[in-house]
Amino acid sequence: MDEGSSGKRVIHIGLPELSEEQLIEIGELAQETIIDYVFDHLTRSEVKDIEVTMRINREETLDLEIEVYLEVPIFVKVDVDKLIDEAVERAYEVVERKLREIANEGENQA
Repeated sequence: MDEGSSGKRVIHIGLPELSEEQLIEIGELAQETIIDYVFDHLTRSEVKDIEVTMRINREETLDLEIEVYLEVPIFVKVDVDKLIDEAVERAYEVVERKLREIANEGENQA
């Protein structure tokens, strides 16, 4: 039997309007960060399946929902839940940094 796990986290960020391109860039940045983090800790042969789903909702706040599914063979000794949590946390940090850059650019242009 293989070990699989998934995690989900919603991040609420209050920001001015973002363009469609900026939203896509933020989603891709978070996704790349998670995948890179997982493969910094596991080899490709240790990962049977990885799926990262991003949803961005713009209403009163900007909500970034990250869902990660990671499956590894049973012989791979890793705490999958912890690895997912760390990867999502890293993605959150990277996205927050990027959003601060965008906000600062907007202030400088005003």
